[in-house]
Amino acid sequence: MSALAAAGWFAWAVLTPVQPAAQTLVMLRPGYSTRRIASELKSAGVIRSEDAFILWRYLSHRRSLKAGEYLFEKPASIIDIQKRLRRGDVYFHTVVVPEGFTMFDIARAIQAAGLGPADDFLKVAQNDTAMISDIAPGAPSLEGYLFPDTYEFTRMMTMQDMAAAMVRQFRQVARQIRLTQAPMGGANGAESSLTAISVTADNAGVDSSNAAPPPVDIEKIVTMASIVEKETAVPGERPLVASVYYNRLAKHIALDADPSIIYGELLAGTYSGALHHNDMRFDSRYNTYKYAGLPPGPIGNPGKSALEAAMHPAQTEYYYFVADAQGHHRFSRTIEEHNKNVAAYRHAMGGQ
Repeated sequence: MSALAAAGWFAWAVLTPVQPAAQTLVMLRPGYSTRRIASELKSAGVIRSEDAFILWRYLSHRRSLKAGEYLFEKPASIIDIQKRLRRGDVYFHTVVVPEGFTMFDIARAIQAAGLGPADDFLKVAQNDTAMISDIAPGAPSLEGYLFPDTYEFTRMMTMQDMAAAMVRQFRQVARQIRLTQAPMGGANGAESSLTAISVTADNAGVDSSNAAPPPVDIEKIVTMASIVEKETAVPGERPLVASVYYNRLAKHIALDADPSIIYGELLAGTYSGALHHNDMRFDSRYNTYKYAGLPPGPIGNPGKSALEAAMHPAQTEYYYFVADAQGHHRFSRTIEEHNKNVAAYRHAMGGQ
Protein backbone atom coordinates (compact mmCIF):
# COMPACT_ATOMS: atom_id res chain seq x y z
CA MET A 1 0.00 0.00 0.00
CA SER A 2 2.83 2.38 0.79
CA ALA A 3 4.19 2.00 -2.74
CA LEU A 4 0.76 2.69 -4.20
CA ALA A 5 0.36 5.70 -1.94
CA ALA A 6 3.76 7.06 -2.97
CA ALA A 7 2.95 6.53 -6.63
CA GLY A 8 -0.38 8.26 -6.18
CA TRP A 9 1.23 11.20 -4.43
CA PHE A 10 3.88 11.48 -7.14
CA ALA A 11 1.28 11.41 -9.92
CA TRP A 12 -0.76 14.05 -8.11
CA ALA A 13 2.28 16.30 -7.51
CA VAL A 14 3.51 16.01 -11.10
CA LEU A 15 0.23 16.05 -13.03
CA THR A 16 -2.00 18.43 -11.07
CA PRO A 17 -1.69 22.04 -12.30
CA VAL A 18 -0.79 24.75 -9.80
CA GLN A 19 -2.35 28.20 -10.12
CA PRO A 20 0.10 30.96 -9.13
CA ALA A 21 -1.32 33.47 -6.68
CA ALA A 22 -0.60 36.28 -9.20
CA GLN A 23 1.61 36.95 -12.17
CA THR A 24 4.90 35.54 -10.95
CA LEU A 25 8.36 36.11 -12.40
CA VAL A 26 11.08 33.63 -11.48
CA MET A 27 14.73 34.19 -12.36
CA LEU A 28 16.70 30.98 -12.94
CA ARG A 29 20.34 31.86 -13.35
CA PRO A 30 23.03 29.93 -15.23
CA GLY A 31 24.62 27.25 -13.09
CA TYR A 32 21.58 26.57 -10.92
CA SER A 33 21.27 22.91 -9.96
CA THR A 34 18.00 21.04 -10.40
CA ARG A 35 17.45 21.29 -6.65
CA ARG A 36 18.03 25.07 -6.70
CA ILE A 37 15.60 25.44 -9.61
CA ALA A 38 13.01 23.37 -7.75
CA SER A 39 13.54 25.46 -4.62
CA GLU A 40 13.03 28.73 -6.52
CA LEU A 41 9.85 27.45 -8.15
CA LYS A 42 8.49 26.12 -4.86
CA SER A 43 9.22 29.41 -3.09
CA ALA A 44 7.38 31.27 -5.86
CA GLY A 45 4.32 29.04 -5.42
CA VAL A 46 4.64 27.58 -8.92
CA ILE A 47 5.07 23.90 -7.95
CA ARG A 48 3.83 21.85 -5.01
CA SER A 49 6.88 19.67 -4.40
CA GLU A 50 10.59 20.10 -4.93
CA ASP A 51 11.11 16.34 -4.68
CA ALA A 52 8.49 15.61 -7.35
CA PHE A 53 10.13 18.18 -9.65
CA ILE A 54 13.57 16.60 -9.18
CA LEU A 55 12.29 13.05 -9.60
CA TRP A 56 10.37 13.90 -12.77
CA ARG A 57 13.43 15.46 -14.29
CA TYR A 58 15.40 12.28 -13.48
CA LEU A 59 12.70 10.10 -15.04
CA SER A 60 12.59 12.33 -18.14
CA HIS A 61 16.30 11.66 -18.73
CA ARG A 62 17.52 14.95 -17.22
CA ARG A 63 17.15 16.91 -20.43
CA SER A 64 18.69 20.39 -20.18
CA LEU A 65 16.69 23.17 -18.51
CA LYS A 66 17.51 26.65 -19.81
CA ALA A 67 18.36 29.60 -17.60
CA GLY A 68 16.37 32.78 -17.83
CA GLU A 69 13.46 34.71 -16.37
CA TYR A 70 10.09 32.97 -16.61
CA LEU A 71 6.59 34.34 -16.18
CA PHE A 72 4.01 32.10 -14.55
CA GLU A 73 0.42 33.28 -14.69
CA LYS A 74 -1.66 30.26 -15.73
CA PRO A 75 -2.22 26.87 -14.08
CA ALA A 76 0.62 24.48 -15.02
CA SER A 77 1.84 21.09 -13.94
CA ILE A 78 5.44 20.11 -13.27
CA ILE A 79 5.45 18.40 -16.68
CA ASP A 80 4.26 21.61 -18.36
CA ILE A 81 6.83 23.69 -16.49
CA GLN A 82 9.75 21.44 -17.35
CA LYS A 83 8.71 21.54 -21.02
CA ARG A 84 8.82 25.34 -20.85
CA LEU A 85 12.22 25.31 -19.19
CA ARG A 86 13.58 22.93 -21.81
CA ARG A 87 12.28 25.20 -24.59
CA GLY A 88 13.71 28.27 -22.93
CA ASP A 89 10.35 30.02 -23.12
CA VAL A 90 11.66 33.06 -21.23
CA TYR A 91 9.92 36.33 -20.49
CA PHE A 92 10.71 39.37 -22.65
CA HIS A 93 10.55 42.95 -21.39
CA THR A 94 9.38 45.52 -23.96
CA VAL A 95 11.45 48.70 -24.34
CA VAL A 96 10.01 51.38 -26.61
CA VAL A 97 12.53 53.87 -28.01
CA PRO A 98 10.71 56.72 -29.81
CA GLU A 99 12.43 58.82 -32.46
CA GLY A 100 14.56 61.51 -30.89
CA PHE A 101 15.13 59.74 -27.56
CA THR A 102 18.54 60.48 -26.10
CA MET A 103 20.70 57.84 -24.46
CA PHE A 104 19.50 59.29 -21.14
CA ASP A 105 15.88 58.66 -22.13
CA ILE A 106 16.71 55.13 -23.28
CA ALA A 107 18.53 54.39 -20.03
CA ARG A 108 15.44 55.42 -18.06
CA ALA A 109 13.21 53.29 -20.30
CA ILE A 110 15.42 50.26 -19.70
CA GLN A 111 15.29 50.80 -15.96
CA ALA A 112 11.51 51.29 -16.06
CA ALA A 113 11.21 47.95 -17.89
CA GLY A 114 12.93 46.24 -14.99
CA LEU A 115 16.10 45.41 -16.91
CA GLY A 116 18.62 47.11 -14.66
CA PRO A 117 19.86 50.50 -13.45
CA ALA A 118 19.80 53.41 -15.89
CA ASP A 119 23.38 54.29 -14.94
CA ASP A 120 24.60 50.88 -16.10
CA PHE A 121 23.18 51.45 -19.58
CA LEU A 122 24.57 54.98 -19.68
CA LYS A 123 28.07 53.69 -18.95
CA VAL A 124 27.83 51.45 -22.01
CA ALA A 125 26.31 54.16 -24.21
CA GLN A 126 28.98 56.66 -23.21
CA ASN A 127 32.00 54.37 -23.41
CA ASP A 128 31.48 51.38 -25.73
CA THR A 129 32.13 53.28 -28.95
CA ALA A 130 34.01 50.27 -30.35
CA MET A 131 30.57 49.06 -31.48
CA ILE A 132 30.52 51.79 -34.13
CA SER A 133 34.22 52.49 -34.65
CA ASP A 134 34.09 51.20 -38.24
CA ILE A 135 31.37 53.65 -39.31
CA ALA A 136 31.84 56.50 -36.83
CA PRO A 137 35.43 56.43 -35.58
CA GLY A 138 35.18 59.87 -34.02
CA ALA A 139 31.88 59.38 -32.22
CA PRO A 140 32.04 60.55 -28.58
CA SER A 141 29.38 57.99 -27.56
CA LEU A 142 26.75 55.67 -29.01
CA GLU A 143 24.31 58.60 -29.14
CA GLY A 144 22.72 58.75 -32.57
CA TYR A 145 23.32 55.07 -33.31
CA LEU A 146 20.83 53.56 -30.82
CA PHE A 147 18.06 53.26 -33.37
CA PRO A 148 14.47 54.10 -32.35
CA ASP A 149 12.30 50.98 -32.35
CA THR A 150 10.40 48.61 -30.07
CA TYR A 151 12.72 46.05 -28.53
CA GLU A 152 12.15 42.81 -26.63
CA PHE A 153 14.90 42.17 -24.09
CA THR A 154 15.42 39.53 -21.41
CA ARG A 155 17.07 39.97 -18.04
CA MET A 156 19.71 37.48 -19.13
CA MET A 157 20.97 40.09 -21.60
CA THR A 158 23.70 42.50 -20.59
CA MET A 159 23.52 46.23 -21.14
CA GLN A 160 26.08 45.72 -23.92
CA ASP A 161 23.71 43.21 -25.55
CA MET A 162 20.86 45.72 -25.49
CA ALA A 163 22.96 48.56 -26.87
CA ALA A 164 24.33 46.24 -29.56
CA ALA A 165 20.78 45.31 -30.62
CA MET A 166 20.00 49.01 -31.14
CA VAL A 167 23.22 49.56 -33.07
CA ARG A 168 22.42 46.56 -35.28
CA GLN A 169 19.06 48.09 -36.05
CA PHE A 170 20.77 51.36 -37.00
CA ARG A 171 23.09 49.50 -39.34
CA GLN A 172 20.17 47.70 -40.96
CA VAL A 173 18.29 50.94 -41.63
CA ALA A 174 21.48 52.67 -42.77
CA ARG A 175 21.94 49.95 -45.39
CA GLN A 176 18.31 50.26 -46.48
CA ILE A 177 18.64 53.98 -47.16
CA ARG A 178 22.18 53.63 -48.56
CA LEU A 179 23.60 55.95 -45.94
CA THR A 180 27.13 54.69 -46.49
CA GLN A 181 26.89 54.76 -50.28
CA ALA A 182 24.64 57.59 -51.42
CA PRO A 183 26.18 60.83 -52.75
CA MET A 184 25.35 63.87 -50.67
CA GLY A 185 22.79 66.14 -52.29
CA GLY A 186 23.17 69.15 -50.03
CA ALA A 187 21.36 72.44 -50.33
CA ASN A 188 23.08 75.24 -52.22
CA GLY A 189 26.55 73.73 -52.25
CA ALA A 190 26.58 72.68 -48.61
CA GLU A 191 27.23 69.09 -49.62
CA SER A 192 30.99 69.48 -49.46
CA SER A 193 30.80 70.05 -45.71
CA LEU A 194 29.35 66.58 -45.14
CA THR A 195 31.31 64.51 -47.67
CA ALA A 196 33.99 62.25 -46.25
CA ILE A 197 37.50 63.28 -47.18
CA SER A 198 39.13 59.89 -46.75
CA VAL A 199 38.37 56.77 -48.76
CA THR A 200 36.68 53.98 -46.83
CA ALA A 201 38.18 50.51 -46.68
CA ASP A 202 35.45 49.25 -49.01
CA ASN A 203 36.59 51.63 -51.76
CA ALA A 204 40.32 51.45 -51.16
CA GLY A 205 42.26 50.40 -54.22
CA VAL A 206 39.34 50.87 -56.62
CA ASP A 207 40.10 52.43 -60.01
CA SER A 208 39.00 56.06 -59.61
CA SER A 209 37.61 56.15 -63.14
CA ASN A 210 34.92 53.65 -62.12
CA ALA A 211 34.68 54.54 -58.44
CA ALA A 212 31.39 55.36 -56.77
CA PRO A 213 30.86 58.89 -55.39
CA PRO A 214 32.80 59.58 -52.18
CA PRO A 215 31.02 58.16 -49.14
CA VAL A 216 29.11 60.56 -46.98
CA ASP A 217 30.44 61.43 -43.55
CA ILE A 218 28.13 59.28 -41.44
CA GLU A 219 28.97 61.07 -38.20
CA LYS A 220 27.95 64.44 -39.59
CA ILE A 221 24.85 63.06 -41.29
CA VAL A 222 23.68 61.43 -38.06
CA THR A 223 24.45 64.61 -36.11
CA MET A 224 22.45 66.69 -38.56
CA ALA A 225 19.62 64.15 -38.52
CA SER A 226 19.50 64.26 -34.73
CA ILE A 227 19.01 68.04 -34.80
CA VAL A 228 16.33 67.78 -37.48
CA GLU A 229 14.57 65.09 -35.42
CA LYS A 230 14.49 67.33 -32.38
CA GLU A 231 13.29 70.39 -34.29
CA THR A 232 10.17 68.93 -35.91
CA ALA A 233 7.93 65.91 -35.54
CA VAL A 234 6.35 66.54 -38.96
CA PRO A 235 7.98 64.23 -41.52
CA GLY A 236 7.21 66.55 -44.44
CA GLU A 237 9.06 69.42 -42.77
CA ARG A 238 12.26 67.56 -42.08
CA PRO A 239 13.89 68.12 -45.50
CA LEU A 240 13.06 71.85 -45.13
CA VAL A 241 14.57 72.04 -41.65
CA ALA A 242 17.65 70.22 -42.94
CA SER A 243 17.94 72.72 -45.79
CA VAL A 244 17.94 75.62 -43.32
CA TYR A 245 20.82 74.16 -41.38
CA TYR A 246 22.80 73.17 -44.47
CA ASN A 247 22.34 76.68 -45.87
CA ARG A 248 23.58 78.17 -42.61
CA LEU A 249 26.58 75.83 -42.59
CA ALA A 250 27.45 76.82 -46.15
CA LYS A 251 27.40 80.51 -45.15
CA HIS A 252 29.24 79.86 -41.86
CA ILE A 253 26.25 81.10 -39.89
CA ALA A 254 25.73 79.67 -36.42
CA LEU A 255 23.01 77.02 -36.38
CA ASP A 256 21.23 78.50 -33.32
CA ALA A 257 19.58 75.16 -32.53
CA ASP A 258 17.97 75.18 -29.08
CA PRO A 259 17.94 71.36 -28.74
CA SER A 260 21.73 71.29 -28.97
CA ILE A 261 22.02 73.53 -25.90
CA ILE A 262 19.65 71.27 -24.01
CA TYR A 263 21.77 68.27 -24.90
CA GLY A 264 24.97 69.98 -23.78
CA GLU A 265 23.36 70.72 -20.44
CA LEU A 266 22.13 67.12 -20.17
CA LEU A 267 25.73 65.97 -20.60
CA ALA A 268 26.86 68.44 -17.95
CA GLY A 269 23.98 67.51 -15.63
CA THR A 270 22.78 71.11 -15.46
CA TYR A 271 19.57 71.02 -17.50
CA SER A 272 16.67 72.39 -15.44
CA GLY A 273 13.86 71.19 -17.69
CA ALA A 274 13.47 74.42 -19.66
CA LEU A 275 15.71 76.81 -21.59
CA HIS A 276 16.25 80.34 -20.36
CA HIS A 277 18.03 83.34 -21.84
CA ASN A 278 21.12 82.69 -19.73
CA ASP A 279 21.43 79.22 -21.25
CA MET A 280 22.41 80.80 -24.56
CA ARG A 281 25.74 81.66 -22.93
CA PHE A 282 26.34 78.10 -21.73
CA ASP A 283 29.95 77.26 -22.60
CA SER A 284 29.77 73.98 -24.46
CA ARG A 285 30.64 72.87 -27.97
CA TYR A 286 27.03 71.74 -28.13
CA ASN A 287 25.91 75.37 -27.79
CA THR A 288 25.29 76.16 -31.46
CA TYR A 289 24.56 79.78 -30.60
CA LYS A 290 28.05 80.23 -29.19
CA TYR A 291 30.00 77.94 -31.55
CA ALA A 292 29.51 77.81 -35.31
CA GLY A 293 29.14 74.54 -37.17
CA LEU A 294 27.70 71.22 -36.09
CA PRO A 295 28.00 70.10 -32.47
CA PRO A 296 30.62 67.43 -31.66
CA GLY A 297 28.13 64.59 -32.08
CA PRO A 298 24.44 63.68 -32.29
CA ILE A 299 22.05 65.14 -29.73
CA GLY A 300 19.60 62.24 -29.85
CA ASN A 301 18.76 59.16 -31.86
CA PRO A 302 17.09 60.01 -35.17
CA GLY A 303 14.68 57.80 -37.05
CA LYS A 304 14.69 56.84 -40.70
CA SER A 305 12.82 59.94 -41.89
CA ALA A 306 15.25 62.35 -40.22
CA LEU A 307 18.25 60.43 -41.56
CA GLU A 308 16.83 60.61 -45.07
CA ALA A 309 16.18 64.34 -44.66
CA ALA A 310 19.79 64.88 -43.58
CA MET A 311 20.97 62.91 -46.61
CA HIS A 312 18.58 64.56 -49.06
CA PRO A 313 17.59 68.05 -47.84
CA ALA A 314 15.19 70.19 -49.80
CA GLN A 315 16.73 72.71 -52.20
CA THR A 316 15.73 76.05 -50.67
CA GLU A 317 17.00 79.51 -49.86
CA TYR A 318 15.67 79.37 -46.32
CA TYR A 319 17.87 80.42 -43.41
CA TYR A 320 15.30 80.66 -40.63
CA PHE A 321 12.24 78.90 -39.27
CA VAL A 322 9.92 79.29 -36.30
CA ALA A 323 6.93 77.42 -34.93
CA ASP A 324 3.50 78.56 -36.11
CA ALA A 325 1.56 77.56 -32.95
CA GLN A 326 -0.22 74.79 -34.88
CA GLY A 327 2.44 72.10 -34.69
CA HIS A 328 4.20 73.18 -37.87
CA HIS A 329 6.83 75.78 -38.81
CA ARG A 330 7.13 78.87 -40.98
CA PHE A 331 10.28 79.17 -43.06
CA SER A 332 11.89 82.39 -44.26
CA ARG A 333 14.77 83.62 -46.40
CA THR A 334 15.60 86.86 -44.58
CA ILE A 335 15.78 88.04 -40.99
CA GLU A 336 12.99 90.52 -41.74
CA GLU A 337 10.65 87.72 -42.84
CA HIS A 338 11.71 85.69 -39.84
CA ASN A 339 10.98 88.50 -37.39
CA LYS A 340 7.47 88.83 -38.84
CA ASN A 341 6.94 85.10 -38.39
CA VAL A 342 8.19 85.30 -34.81
CA ALA A 343 5.78 88.17 -34.11
CA ALA A 344 2.93 86.18 -35.63
CA TYR A 345 3.83 83.20 -33.44
CA ARG A 346 3.88 85.33 -30.29
CA HIS A 347 0.55 86.86 -31.21
CA ALA A 348 -0.95 83.41 -31.78
CA MET A 349 0.36 82.34 -28.37
CA GLY A 350 -1.38 85.26 -26.69
CA GLY A 351 1.45 87.77 -26.66
CA GLN A 352 3.89 85.56 -24.79
